[in-house]
Amino acid sequence: MSEYDDWNAKIIEEFRGNSGRVGGPFEGSPMLLLHTTGARTGKERVSPMMYLELDGHRYVFASKAGADTNPDWFHNLVANPTVTVEIGADTEVQTAVRVTGEARDRIYAEQASRYPGFAGYAEKTSRVIPVIELVPAS
Repeated sequence: MSEYDDWNAKIIEEFRGNSGRVGGPFEGSPMLLLHTTGARTGKERVSPMMYLELDGHRYVFASKAGADTNPDWFHNLVANPTVTVEIGADTEVQTAVRVTGEARDRIYAEQASRYPGFAGYAEKTSRVIPVIELVPAS
């Protein structure tokens, strides 16, 4: 297990042990656990991340802390857009839909205004950080 995987495992354990609340750098931030299906392996992957609730919609951001490549979970949900989301003690099946254009820019700007680290991520990379809406499955 890599250092990154170990760090995520600790956050996941804390999230599940505290009804979705975590401490450290994410204390007080809206967090969820995103379950994706591996694009190559077909195995379930779980990724903790911040999210944004805006105008009755829920969004996540493939920031990877400003790295020049998208996170693995993003590639997984592009291949398999049906995801499971844990928020607090609730678990929901949802569909991941990429947001583009002006809507993407507006939503990312809102996240960056609430959490300035996201503005820094955008400055660190030349890629456009993907914004994904999590839509309840019908």
